[in-house]
Amino acid sequence: MNPLNSVKGAMTTGFVLAVIVSIALTAATGTGSAFVFDAAHLGRWLHILAGVMWIGLLWYFNVVQTPGLAVAAADKGGPGGAGISKYIAPRALWWFRWAAVATWLTGAYYLMFGFGSADVIHKAFMLQPGFRTIGIGAWLGTIMLVNVWVFIWPNQKKILGIVPASDEQKAAARKTAGMASRINFVLSIPMLMCMGGQSHGLPF
Repeated sequence: MNPLNSVKGAMTTGFVLAVIVSIALTAATGTGSAFVFDAAHLGRWLHILAGVMWIGLLWYFNVVQTPGLAVAAADKGGPGGAGISKYIAPRALWWFRWAAVATWLTGAYYLMFGFGSADVIHKAFMLQPGFRTIGIGAWLGTIMLVNVWVFIWPNQKKILGIVPASDEQKAAARKTAGMASRINFVLSIPMLMCMGGQSHGLPF
């Protein structure tokens, strides 16, 4: 059976390939333990993977799905957006909300163990010198995580019919979820700048 025929198989293959590449690079350079077996590097790698899933879906919702559903709703002779709402959105939102949790947890793990000192997470969230850039990124990511679980997901459950809601409640839910998602979309831009900046030229 070809593992590339399923999402699970493809993801597993990707992880196995990453381990092989890591071991091969370590053997070739003679530098200690393999990347994927080093706690700090592993935490950073998993943080990046989870973040790509989370922010990728956030951008998909804001750049593709929401505008697309608006066009579908305006097209009276078209197929509408029922298929997206029934089959795509619930699956995308499942990955979206749990990727948000995974991103935050792996980020906290990396702050605690990736800089050689467990008090770095405190220094980052307190915006102390040397950790302000990553600290701002961490605060923005935390605000975005709260938006996902407090505003976006509870209202999406009403929109998608997962929980009972009147037409008026669904309309209000669309407004709240849409605005929270758009705020996260905006926050993701400086957040990504800060996350990358800490180790690439902006360790303020």
